[in-house]
Amino acid sequence: MEEGAADLRQRRKQNCTESDKMAPEERNKENSKLGRSPKYLLIQRFAKLFFGCLAAVTSGMMYAVYLSTYHERKFWFSSRQELEREITFQGDSAIYYSFYKELLKAPSFERGVYELTHNNKTISLKTINAVQQMTLYPELIASVLYQASGSEEVIEPVYFYIGIVFGLQGIYVTALFVTSWVMSGTWLAGMLTVAWFIINRTDTTRIDYSIPSRENWALPYFACQVAALTGYLKKNLNCSAEKFCYLLVSASTYTFMMMWEYSHYLLFVQAVSLFLLDSFALAQTEKVHEVYKIYLFSLLLGYLLQFENSALLVSPLLSLVAALMLSKCLQMNMKKGTFLSRLLKIMYIYLVLTITLTLNFLLKMFVPHKENEHLLKFLEVKLGLNTTKNFTMNWLLCQESLQAPSQDFFLRLTQSSLLPFYILVLIICLFSVTQVIFRRICGEPLKETVKLEDGRIGERPEIVYHVIHTILLGSLAMCLEGMKYLWTPYVCMLAAFGVCSPELWMTLFKWLRLKAVHPILLALILSMAVPTIIGFSLWKEFFPRIMSELSEIQEFYDPDTVELMTWIKRQAPVAAVFAGSPQLMGVIKLCTGWMVSSLPIYNDDDLLKRNENIYQIYSKRSAEDIYKILTSYKANFLIIEDSICNEVGPVRGCRVKDLLDIANGHVVCEEGDSYAYSKYGRFCHEIKMNYSPYVNYFTRVYWNRSYFVYRINTVISFQS
Repeated sequence: MEEGAADLRQRRKQNCTESDKMAPEERNKENSKLGRSPKYLLIQRFAKLFFGCLAAVTSGMMYAVYLSTYHERKFWFSSRQELEREITFQGDSAIYYSFYKELLKAPSFERGVYELTHNNKTISLKTINAVQQMTLYPELIASVLYQASGSEEVIEPVYFYIGIVFGLQGIYVTALFVTSWVMSGTWLAGMLTVAWFIINRTDTTRIDYSIPSRENWALPYFACQVAALTGYLKKNLNCSAEKFCYLLVSASTYTFMMMWEYSHYLLFVQAVSLFLLDSFALAQTEKVHEVYKIYLFSLLLGYLLQFENSALLVSPLLSLVAALMLSKCLQMNMKKGTFLSRLLKIMYIYLVLTITLTLNFLLKMFVPHKENEHLLKFLEVKLGLNTTKNFTMNWLLCQESLQAPSQDFFLRLTQSSLLPFYILVLIICLFSVTQVIFRRICGEPLKETVKLEDGRIGERPEIVYHVIHTILLGSLAMCLEGMKYLWTPYVCMLAAFGVCSPELWMTLFKWLRLKAVHPILLALILSMAVPTIIGFSLWKEFFPRIMSELSEIQEFYDPDTVELMTWIKRQAPVAAVFAGSPQLMGVIKLCTGWMVSSLPIYNDDDLLKRNENIYQIYSKRSAEDIYKILTSYKANFLIIEDSICNEVGPVRGCRVKDLLDIANGHVVCEEGDSYAYSKYGRFCHEIKMNYSPYVNYFTRVYWNRSYFVYRINTVISFQS
């Protein structure tokens, strides 16, 4: 095995040196044919690279400035007080930013990290490792940068925080630009990618709704990894470029894994794409297996630095990569030409799948894990393999991001002309890849260099990878609308690459067998003309809309929530514990710093159970039951939200009170209709009536149009 690995390394070095030697010779021959000097070509290439990089960086910076301007116009951040700014962070976003605030308030960074890893001041009766449980590495980095850069006297913490996120979105767009540029050979494709990305911003990013969400921190690094991987998979790459791409893939893969707890699932989809690419012998096996090693290293380092995160050990990514490495070892140790080696080649895919499933099953047996069990239960119910009355599962199923995508989604992509061109490009690439696979099965080798006149775009490994990857992501997006934020950016990139690539048009003309016009000339003309026409039409239709978004005066103001937070800070005892919906508790924790009984965290079984129990304040249960639940979590104050209590949802059966009635068995079906029935009235309604027994357990201390605050009595008074 060591000899085989040594041969592999030696072969790789030889390939690098050969390609480095061959490249200048080939270029000199081409230059002599065209009558160009090497100096002229060098200037031309430098100018192309310079203006392309300038366009990529400018696009990213302009997008970041656009986001910042839009955010200012939407929330009027600069004219708000600190409390009003913080209220704009809703749900889990509020929790992430609250921990960033705590880090800045700590006497030292080390003390701040210790308090987060041993946090007992956020959730009553519970000590959590907030860094591990909520993946707070972005907040750790932001706080270090803020203090180390001496920004305390220059910029407010909130502006610094959202500025980093907007900057990362700029890097995201730049990485997509570079990816389409590398694939097509023209930075015109990058410009079109950015245009489509911004126009379809509703479906490409969640930055408008949740700035601190983990994917907004993580996906820019994944985009950088994909850009580097695209370059790394290219044929005839010189050694220095290959090493640069390899290092960038390594760094961005590990960073991506540290930024988002679900990153290993997305990397698993990418690993499956590379596995299929390698199985059909459409890429250099050595390069693909180097990427597998990067996965292994990132998983190991992530496990150690994420407080021995067992979710990484039982992840399908680890099982798949281990199976692929093991299968590779078996192939290397098998004598070539023997019956067993041929059988192993035929059964390769089946062997890898079998080993992957076996390893994953064994790891789950021996490694204690609880982190992502609720995801498996959710998938069972989502796929119709199981039914449940569980409140949490049904609540997740009702979330818009976990529904199938609506028709409006496809309509928006079609109106921007993105979907039609994506389908066209995908069909051409898919047919070309199918032809290449058929040739490989027939024993025809791949060409070392694919020329424009060949019309074989399916022989380029980076193109095949993106085709497989976008199909896999698209399949997931068709099931869950939330996955569109992973798929649509790469739809923009692939569609832009296709219409700007002469090779794609040449592949199409080869099939059509054009004779009237020279196909190469027509391919070059169309690769410039089509994106130019698309660009002008997008500019004419969508540029005025984008400008109107920036000039339109919007106002986000929630006076009821501001009044509630002000009352809590002025009137509530410092040691008070508040109970209510998890989303509101996140805002209370951020704006006041008071302890709460639950949080919008969905990767912990105990917190999920807490959320379900506290949501019972909107169910049809007795005052005594609710009192026992709240006092079991040491809550002192209860907050009823009128928007949940009197919710009139568009989908009946998905309102919080409907889901609670189903879970509690308070639903009666008669003649096809369902009715909620219980001997008790709905608690959130009954408590407002101020009669016994509710007044015995709870005393109203504050209310406004949206919120009713009750003190939970420690001494129960049974008065009529």
